[in-house]
Amino acid sequence: MIASLPSSAVEFMNWNWPQIEPYYQELENRRLDAANVDAWLADWSRIAELIYEAYQRHYVAITVDTTNEAAKKRYDYFVDEIQPQVQAAEQKLKKKLIASGLEPKGFEIPLRNLRAQAEIFHPDNLPLLSQELKLNAEYDRLIGDQTISWKGKEITILQARPLLQETERTERERAWRMTIERQLADRQAINDLWRQLLEVRTQLAKNAGLPNYRDYRWKQMLRFDYTPEDCARFHQAIERVVVPAVQHLYEKRRRRLGVKTLRPWDLEVDPQLRPPLRPFQDVGQLEQGVAEIFQAIDPQLGAYFEVMRREGLLDLGNRKGKAPGGYCTDFPASQRPFIFMNAVGIHDDVQTLLHEGGHSFHVFEIAHLPYAQQKEVALEFAEVASTSMELLGAKYLANPGGFYSPAEAARARIAHLEETLAFWPYMAVVDAFQHWVYENTAEALDPSNCDQKWSELWRRFMIGVDWSDLEEEMATGWQRKLHILQSPFYYIEYGLAQLGAFQVWHNSLRDAPGAVAAYRRALSLGGTVALPDLYRAAGARLAFDDQALKEAVDLALQTIEELEPMNA
Repeated sequence: MIASLPSSAVEFMNWNWPQIEPYYQELENRRLDAANVDAWLADWSRIAELIYEAYQRHYVAITVDTTNEAAKKRYDYFVDEIQPQVQAAEQKLKKKLIASGLEPKGFEIPLRNLRAQAEIFHPDNLPLLSQELKLNAEYDRLIGDQTISWKGKEITILQARPLLQETERTERERAWRMTIERQLADRQAINDLWRQLLEVRTQLAKNAGLPNYRDYRWKQMLRFDYTPEDCARFHQAIERVVVPAVQHLYEKRRRRLGVKTLRPWDLEVDPQLRPPLRPFQDVGQLEQGVAEIFQAIDPQLGAYFEVMRREGLLDLGNRKGKAPGGYCTDFPASQRPFIFMNAVGIHDDVQTLLHEGGHSFHVFEIAHLPYAQQKEVALEFAEVASTSMELLGAKYLANPGGFYSPAEAARARIAHLEETLAFWPYMAVVDAFQHWVYENTAEALDPSNCDQKWSELWRRFMIGVDWSDLEEEMATGWQRKLHILQSPFYYIEYGLAQLGAFQVWHNSLRDAPGAVAAYRRALSLGGTVALPDLYRAAGARLAFDDQALKEAVDLALQTIEELEPMNA
């Protein structure tokens, strides 16, 4: 029966539940034993991958154009009418496999995951999960509509970001204040959205029989290898090791700029007040430059990226009505990734495409695995795949015909390493804030309490920048971090992955081909081994401690020192 499924998820996107349901019923009713479990899993994988790709294609459609009402209706129909039915049907198949006692080869970790997913399933949560997705889409719409008028031209908030690199301080400040003023105009709307999200998430946990949403989310995100206590330990290590190093970098920036205090609009300008780096004029140049970097890192990675370019699997430029952020999703039935981002012509765009390119390589490298459940990669390692590319690609920024001259490349690398170090304290703020929210949900329902907690954490970790007379702007920073609204607890992954990526990069300085080969082997394992084993396969270790952070910080500072003479 599975053979009669459409070969393309694009066709499958238009199916309704009565068309889909018989395939799940056949799998549920089929006899399951050691002789046919492989075929049964392969058939389950086929329908599951079509469903997942159909959802992702609907999601892509509403993010590339948040004003497309027809796409939104199709997305809403899918999450309301298809998704809940699929989740209920998937639950029956999970229970069937678990009850069989069968353990197919290479399926130990997927089985562990399926047991956890089955444990938190509750039919009353299906409409709530759909509601959560639609609330997330509303946040995208709010952010996508934000624009300012700059010198008579309407520009998006992201298109205003390059203005923060201008050498004239009054211009930077004006752009920063106009941007934040526009964002604050949506403060009440986001507060209202926040309350709805918290209520939905609280009910999800309650229905699953768990004391709070954090416990629910921990299982939902399949976190077996570390605990909330490990997260707190990581925050403390960042406070001890990274915060002083970043404070030192901020002080060096302040002195070079010759200002009394460092203000929020002073963080992206070149500290020597040179004109901003503009690595490309259009997304075609961005694509070509990054393609050459991937080719230099590894020819096979370069070939993967060329497939994406050739098949139109990139949407890179920013425009009004486009959702914020950047992502790489996968179309598993087609065995292809898709990259979405908002490039505006700055160096961070190069880093973003390198990052999302790393995610895309994961999709290609796991395509050989036979079952969909084996391709569910731990998010913490998925981010190692992406963050490693930022660091491995840095040395090729000045390739012949590339983005920069050698001097410009040194400048870009220094800025990136400084931003990378500064990210860890910011990550600690975001993660610690979310732990507080879901341990104290009754308090967090009042956004003013969220403002207060965010400010407290900001002052603890983000030392060195003067926010005097900007208390409201600082306190509402949590509203501008889409992960907090849309993907709760999905942020510690970036911090842990950055630490893993530093280890991959360190290995590459001794043996570049060996480090890239280990990286690719680790990617190819997909979700077939536990998280610590994925790190080990890549030549790294999953770590939360001072020592691992100190080694990474020392490597970054040493590299900055080595690049400084070229940056003079």
